[in-house]
Amino acid sequence: MEYTVLIIDDHPLFSRGLAQLIETQKIYKVTGMAKDRMEAISMINDLKPNLAIVDLNLGQEDGLELIKDILVMQPKTTVLVLSMHDERFYAERALKAGAKGYIMKEEAEAQVINAIQTVMSGGIYLSENEKQRLKDISESDSSKAEKEPFDLISTLSDRQLQIFTLIGKGLGTVEIAGKLNLSIKTIDTHKENIKIKLHCASSAELRQMAIEWTSH
Repeated sequence: MEYTVLIIDDHPLFSRGLAQLIETQKIYKVTGMAKDRMEAISMINDLKPNLAIVDLNLGQEDGLELIKDILVMQPKTTVLVLSMHDERFYAERALKAGAKGYIMKEEAEAQVINAIQTVMSGGIYLSENEKQRLKDISESDSSKAEKEPFDLISTLSDRQLQIFTLIGKGLGTVEIAGKLNLSIKTIDTHKENIKIKLHCASSAELRQMAIEWTSH
């Protein structure tokens, strides 16, 4: 049996290299490469791939929302996230959105193939470090305060993380409201709640932290 694969990544050069790697395994055929949400949605409907490999960083688009959209349109498609984003903050969210695995781009090629084989055989793929981290969290006191500033980001809701990331990419309140189809008042409320969760005393401090986060 041959499995079809759709790669969704905003770096065409990376997508081509990944396609070559995947097709070293004869049972996989890359039938499409999308660079943004619009292309991904169109290709998902046309190609109905067995596997969609999704990068969460698609310019100003939100990869977590795209995972949900893919599975609404094609529930039988397996989704694997391959991203530069730190797994500590995104792996669990990706699984909750419906992905079957999460692997970082810095991993070795053999591990990427292993992740693909794991999810396509019905398993869940996470790195050993992430499995241990989630296990430790489940066994520890959930009320324990986080010590590192970036660790607090894990307390943000998906929507708050989406807004925080857009702030880091330089978007203002009006732009974020238009992009997410929400009112300015709603965005302001989210921003105030984010400031509280991240212990930011001002909007300027929040913006600086967001910029550092998106570039780290």
